[in-house]
Amino acid sequence: MKEILNQYKNADMQFIRTTKSAVIITGILLLTACSAPKVSNKLDAAKLPENFDAQRKEASTETFIPLKTETFFKDPKLEALLKKAIAKNPDYLIMQERILIANSHLKVAKLALLPSLDLVADASGTHFGKYTMEGVGNYDTNFSQNITEKQRINEDVTPNLFLGAKVSWEADIWGKLSNRKKAAQQRFFASQQGMRLLQTRLLGDIADLYFKLIALDKQAAIYDNNLKTQERALDIVSAQRSVGKATELAVQQFNAQNNNIHAEASELKLSIDQTEKALLTLLGEYGGKVDRSSDFLAGHLEVLNQKISVDSIIHKRPDVSEAYFELLASNADAKSARAAFFPTVNLGGYAGFNSFSFNTFFDAGSFAWQLLGGLTAPVFNKGQIKQEFYVSNRRQEISFLQYQNAVTTAFNELSALLHRNEAYEDVLKYKLNEIDHLEIAVNVSNDLYLSGYANYLEIINAQKNKLQAELDFVDIQLRNANSQVLLYKALGGGIN
Repeated sequence: MKEILNQYKNADMQFIRTTKSAVIITGILLLTACSAPKVSNKLDAAKLPENFDAQRKEASTETFIPLKTETFFKDPKLEALLKKAIAKNPDYLIMQERILIANSHLKVAKLALLPSLDLVADASGTHFGKYTMEGVGNYDTNFSQNITEKQRINEDVTPNLFLGAKVSWEADIWGKLSNRKKAAQQRFFASQQGMRLLQTRLLGDIADLYFKLIALDKQAAIYDNNLKTQERALDIVSAQRSVGKATELAVQQFNAQNNNIHAEASELKLSIDQTEKALLTLLGEYGGKVDRSSDFLAGHLEVLNQKISVDSIIHKRPDVSEAYFELLASNADAKSARAAFFPTVNLGGYAGFNSFSFNTFFDAGSFAWQLLGGLTAPVFNKGQIKQEFYVSNRRQEISFLQYQNAVTTAFNELSALLHRNEAYEDVLKYKLNEIDHLEIAVNVSNDLYLSGYANYLEIINAQKNKLQAELDFVDIQLRNANSQVLLYKALGGGIN
């Protein structure tokens, strides 16, 4: 009875010692947690205005519907070029590979939360010296009366055989691994938005070059038509000179102007070739011709008449979304760096066959297992941990400033572009009226010259003014088309 009481007493003492140890360890963990610095939680940018138009009082709550290239530009040939670029453009294909890399990082971060399991097969042979602890121990063991023949140890070469599995697991108590996973996940999302951003930039570059080709084609046609007009005027002056009604000076002036137009037309052909080659480079093709429309097709401008929710459209832009996901990733990095201040709990073990004899390797008595548990708390390396946390926190501040800048840029860009296209409509209307009047002026100048009421200089000026007005009209059309491209990019772009 007394022995039983002593056993209970010893058990109670052991429990008390274990409890005290647990309390001490818990106290250490709490003190360590209290000493860890805090993570900056600055994630929200300054509040956006309620609308883009400062004179509009009411704010729109309509959700912005992403645009589509085929309905915005309404040019099937441009749409075909965009699809071709998505399939062949090297930069776009590189971005796709980077997304796959980001997805791989995400999978690795997810798997870090799970235990690692390794299958192990080890075999070694050791000759222990007679004056080593192992050598003396093996020698004495073989003389023991408590072992069987199978348990005798080969003293010449002692094998050590193991076949089994080892498992290890870091308990994610403080969220270090889960925050790493979150950071990888947010960067994967950011890479997807980066893909959209690249799509938008690629679309913009292709559309700009495409519209420039159309403008150059139209200007080339204008030069051809003006050359025909100039040649008719030269024929008239040459005929007048033959009968003494015009001077050699007039003929040479018309010849000089014709040669000038020929030179400008030849230079224009060079610009067409260079622009076409630049567009083919974006398409990932060697040479060839770019199939294009003969005129600028009307853009989809219904969006200008919509009441667009500022918050809805700004945060759907790929550049803003990419910056936001990067901000979330940097915040998770900072939290993971903070978790390094706390102790790390590692659990593990192994199970398998372990023997010093080939004959007994697969006997039931060779089966062995072990459970392991460890607690590691940083002490003297805290200087490094603090610096890593400091860097992570500063990177989060940088990400926040980049996100704020992306939001501000997006808002001001849209404010400037939303009604820009409407202004070009009036400019084009007035320029077209100017061309109509100059067309009449050219015809009238020819008639007046034949009647003797105008000189050759008036014909030259009328034709020059008409040529310049027609070229300016095409240039304004091109700027209008470029403005539509900028508007599409500012509204979120992408290729849908």
